[in-house]
Amino acid sequence: MTIREMAEQREVAYFSPYASLSSKSRGRDREEPPCDIRPVYQRDRDRILHSKAFRRLKHKTQVFLLPQGDHYRTRLTHTLEVAQTARTIARALRMNEDLAEAIALGHDLGHTPFGHAGEQALNEICPFGFAHFEQSVRVVELLEKNGKGLNLTWEVRDGIRNHRTSGHPSTLEGKIVRLSDKIAYINHDIDDALRAGILKEADVPAEYREVLGDTIRERLNALIHDIVIHSQGKDDIVMSPEMEKAMRGMRNFLFENVYHNPLAKREEKKVRHLLQELYQYYIEHPLELSEEYLNLMDEGQEKERVVCDYIAGMTDQYAMQAFADLYIPKAWPVK
Repeated sequence: MTIREMAEQREVAYFSPYASLSSKSRGRDREEPPCDIRPVYQRDRDRILHSKAFRRLKHKTQVFLLPQGDHYRTRLTHTLEVAQTARTIARALRMNEDLAEAIALGHDLGHTPFGHAGEQALNEICPFGFAHFEQSVRVVELLEKNGKGLNLTWEVRDGIRNHRTSGHPSTLEGKIVRLSDKIAYINHDIDDALRAGILKEADVPAEYREVLGDTIRERLNALIHDIVIHSQGKDDIVMSPEMEKAMRGMRNFLFENVYHNPLAKREEKKVRHLLQELYQYYIEHPLELSEEYLNLMDEGQEKERVVCDYIAGMTDQYAMQAFADLYIPKAWPVK
């Protein structure tokens, strides 16, 4: 018996009857020999962690564009906080931690540079539209490994696609990640807004603080405990009505006071212009795309979609440098 098979037996003996067993996965699009050490979801987690798209998240905006400070969240640190929260909840409920972590680590791989401002810019100009959750699936199914994709299991891809607010994950682990994403950004975006001077703790409405707590630590503790307590022994991942109402209210508060705050978002018009100019340039000069993207077009992928792929994969700094190289004059070299 292999180490993997022993691990799969431990899952059967220990996991909740509602957990996703590694041995019962719906599998991959392309069949592969199983690993002798790692169950399938652990293997998926490792593939995501070692992907190029995952490494690029460290230089992509979470909320604050190009913040001057070392402690603001990036898309990578957000992803790690989602994964940590998801593992905590999954472990407490005896769910499949590897599946929850794989979904969490992959859920934002398709995010553009400059956060949701970049996503909106591409959605406005691309004739096919653009949504980061669909792009994250495209990254793992096609764009990574020079057009071969990561060949992840169906359950991980389903969780990535459905992590958004309106999503309906097919596994409880996917539902855990869907809530963990909100828990993470609601709390760390408040923390970053406090650091930026956009908010003061007293600005958070008292009706939400009374339910969730007065600090980041208290709010995380309250939200995670509420999910664990109310989901135990159930074929669902749920919150109490009081906690769900408070979390939804806090999210609306953030939209009104942080995400749409003129100070935090004053550069977004420039972001939209920058990315849309890059899009138009590469539509007109597709041969200037890198080889892996040219190969996608040779294989029948639409030019407009591939240009979006290229731009969405950029980091903030790379996008600005690409724009500067194309449109900002350089000093004449003096010999």
